[in-house]
Amino acid sequence: MNSIKIMITGATGMVGEGVLMECLENPDVSEILSISRRPSGKNHPKLKEYLVPDFASININDEKLKGYDACFFCAGISSIGMNEEDYTKITYDMTLHVAKAMLNQNPGMVFNYISGAGTDSTESGKMMWARVKGRTENALKKMNFKGVYNFRPGFMKPVDGQLNIKWFFKPFIYLFPIFLPSKLLTLHEVGRAMINATQKGYPTSTLEIRDIKNLAI
Repeated sequence: MNSIKIMITGATGMVGEGVLMECLENPDVSEILSISRRPSGKNHPKLKEYLVPDFASININDEKLKGYDACFFCAGISSIGMNEEDYTKITYDMTLHVAKAMLNQNPGMVFNYISGAGTDSTESGKMMWARVKGRTENALKKMNFKGVYNFRPGFMKPVDGQLNIKWFFKPFIYLFPIFLPSKLLTLHEVGRAMINATQKGYPTSTLEIRDIKNLAI
């Protein structure tokens, strides 16, 4: 199977760092462009970094984005303490802006988006974050990418050696598998599933936990 070149956002966060580490070690990925506000702290022959002040500053005609097979969009923010308008600007507006720029430079690319378990595709539920995530998923699916895959993971166990793990999250790494093992994914699995979605596709564009596990095999 042909190797792929990917762009990744959010590599300085827990999810993005774990996915990046899987991609660095995976022989099916030949080149990685990390797009973020600050360096990832990783050094690897496959890795290039593109530092931007914020994603809204990315130009739709930016040729640094050209030549990639997929985007692994792992950037995101918690909705805790945020109102819907501000959360929408970051989660919906920023994501769609980046997606349009990437699509403009790579008409045949795949867009893999980290959403979340419980996302509301109807865009009309009571949970603010779930509505906004659902709106984002729906908008991405309407774009002319070769494929769009919205990943809805639950709890994700970090990759060994990760640095970007919040202190309050660490106890759950040990407790969660005991109480809810069916909801557990590793970031190795999420990364592999994204690679496989790019190379092989998947029957549905919305990937729940069981789909991610299946695709990671």
